[in-house]
Amino acid sequence: MLKYLKEQGLNPYAFTLDGHKMVIRAIQAVWPEITLQRCLFHIKNQGLMWIRYRPKTKAAWELKKMLYTLTDIKTTSDRDLFIAHFQAWHTKYKNFIRSLPKDSIANKDLKRTSSLIKNALPNMFHFIKDRNIAPTTNYLEGIYSQIKHQYRCHRGMTEKHKIQYLKWYCYLKNKVK
Repeated sequence: MLKYLKEQGLNPYAFTLDGHKMVIRAIQAVWPEITLQRCLFHIKNQGLMWIRYRPKTKAAWELKKMLYTLTDIKTTSDRDLFIAHFQAWHTKYKNFIRSLPKDSIANKDLKRTSSLIKNALPNMFHFIKDRNIAPTTNYLEGIYSQIKHQYRCHRGMTEKHKIQYLKWYCYLKNKVK
């Protein structure tokens, strides 16, 4: 699908995405030089899910507080403060995390969440330098939900007609007035 879009003339310079590895690989295979922006909302929510509602450790509570600030980051100073806090947290708690039993839930939760942030950091803040890059996929998901709603209203169509319907829908939504 991405190759087809490129053949049709689509040449984006950035993508905002949730971080699915296969999607990242597919995008980079078609557009190797593209800027990938990780969705801050997805990072925040995934991390909060792994940390859980009532964490058992102080380390988890502190990481949870950091995650809540993620979608409020708007400036380079906000970004730098978040990174500094995360690095300080990592330094403070890395030995504690290592000391936890390997099969403990706290160990798994903290490792997964800190790895999520650490691996996403290189692609979390491109939107600060370029205001045309969205920090989250929320806008796109809003559009997608509209398309799904319209699509569901026309369930009886053949596969061919569904494809034509979606093409027309996108064309009419993007038509310059």
